[in-house]
Amino acid sequence: MIHSVFLFAVEVTEKSGGLFDFDATLPLMAGQFLLLVAILNNTFFQPLLQAIDSRNDYIRETNNAAKEHLAKAQQLALDYERETAETLKLAQEMVLNAQAEATKLRSEAIAQAMAAAEAQIAQAKAELEQQKEQARAQLAGEVSSLSRQILERLVGTV
Repeated sequence: MIHSVFLFAVEVTEKSGGLFDFDATLPLMAGQFLLLVAILNNTFFQPLLQAIDSRNDYIRETNNAAKEHLAKAQQLALDYERETAETLKLAQEMVLNAQAEATKLRSEAIAQAMAAAEAQIAQAKAELEQQKEQARAQLAGEVSSLSRQILERLVGTV
C-alpha cells in the first residue's frame, strides 16, 4: 500500500515539469544556455583564440626568421668553403712557384760555383805550369853549373 502511494507520487511529479513540457522552462533553459555560451565566448574563448593566434604568429615569424638565418648560414658556409678552396689553390700555386724559383736559383748558384771552381782550377793549373817551368829552368841552370863544375874537376885532375 505504501509502495503504490509512492509510485503514484512519482508519476504525478514526472508528469508536471518534465523535459518535454512545452511551458517556459525549455525556452528559459535555451536562453540560459545561449547566454552562458555568449559569456564564455567573450570571457574565455575569444582571449584564448587571440592568444593562440598570436602564439601561432610568433611561432611562424620565429620559424621564418630561423629559416632565413639557416639560409644565410648555409650561404656563408658555401662562401667560406669556396674562399678556402680558392685560397688553398692560390697557396699551392705559390708553393709551386716558390719551388720553381728555388730550383732555378739553386741551378744558377751551382752553375756559378762550378764556373768559379773551374776558373780556380784553371788558374791553379796555370800557376803550377808556371812553377813547373820555373823549376825546370832553375834545374837546368843548376844542372849546367854542376856539369861545368864536374867537368872542371875532371879536367883539372887530369
